[in-house]
Amino acid sequence: MTPDDETLACPFDFSEGLEFDPCLAALMERNSLTRIRLPYGDADAWLVTGFEGVQQVTTDQRFSRAGIMEFDYPRLTPEPIVSPESINVMDPPLSSRLRRLASQAFTQRQVDGMRDKITRLTDSLLDEMAAQQPPVDLVRHLSDPMPQQTIFELLGIPQDDWPLMQRNLQQLLATGPDSREKAAAAKAALRAYFGTLVQQRRASPGDDLISVLASAVDGEDAFDDDELAVMALTLTLSGQDTVTCQISDIAYLLLTRPELMKHIDGRPEALTDVINELLRVIPFRKGVGIPRVATEDVVMEGVRIRKGDFVHVSYLTANRDPRRFPDPDFIDPDRCSTPHMTFGWGGHRCVAVPLAMAELEVAIGRLLDRFPTLRLAVPPEDVRWDTKTIRRFPLELPVTW
Repeated sequence: MTPDDETLACPFDFSEGLEFDPCLAALMERNSLTRIRLPYGDADAWLVTGFEGVQQVTTDQRFSRAGIMEFDYPRLTPEPIVSPESINVMDPPLSSRLRRLASQAFTQRQVDGMRDKITRLTDSLLDEMAAQQPPVDLVRHLSDPMPQQTIFELLGIPQDDWPLMQRNLQQLLATGPDSREKAAAAKAALRAYFGTLVQQRRASPGDDLISVLASAVDGEDAFDDDELAVMALTLTLSGQDTVTCQISDIAYLLLTRPELMKHIDGRPEALTDVINELLRVIPFRKGVGIPRVATEDVVMEGVRIRKGDFVHVSYLTANRDPRRFPDPDFIDPDRCSTPHMTFGWGGHRCVAVPLAMAELEVAIGRLLDRFPTLRLAVPPEDVRWDTKTIRRFPLELPVTW
């Protein structure tokens, strides 16, 4: 066994289908926190893998997200994805304030009002898919366009701007060592674009999400223009990063696990529980996300984390903690509804979870309704997977019916 005080190089570059990263699996087997070295950043970090440990780090204010921004912090991408003013790198009470404002756009009532638009958009894409001669690529016809078009549509981004938005977002998520300058330029372009859009919506509001967020108030508090522009960028990026991958990943698992399809067949009420179980086990991204920094010495699991140390958590390993989820590697559609960490935890849990779940329920539900005999058109081992970004998803998913 590797000594506990040794720093382990962790490229977290495993990209084989939806198999769990063996590096992460090995780290889960260790008895305490581990020091890791990521591909970028000038410091090492502690890695926390257990569910309770991740809970502590994500809710303990002695671990700061805001504090990382003055450093070249340890990460997987050449260019930091988040902007310094993003809610993703704020601490309470600032982050709590923005979350209270943003959550007004994602109440269940608000999301229920969006569901018809999501369904119409999905049905239109599936109409185009049905008009093709199978086999067709599910990624091109549903997984890629549906979440992108949904968030673009909900934010009121003009359709002529969609191709440019897509190119910038893809560049921002790239992990290659030669992508840093392009990623920085893409982030600056997106930030400027949303700054202009916010000013337009302030002057002429509509029924889009930016206008809703612009009108959100908490007492006398409201978003200023910069905060709103960054929030719009954060929502756009989240829409690309999670739902896009998960539609393909969930579809792939359903099409390769006939017992899961049988469980759903004729039981639409079971769909949400099955989706949540699949969200728990799918390694939708590689390794880790945004770290935190300790603002004072903290003892965790017998390890002293010193003030100034960076700390990463793995939601992927927390979702497979056997103390939280018995037989965690088994996909159990009847598993008791225990909250998972795929959308984060604590003060940085995704504020738009109701929207993400609505998109997944509509996309998967309508797909199975429209194509009840849907099946993979190639052997599972022939599906090609992304290797160039932090995400885990099939580049193409050929299907037939």
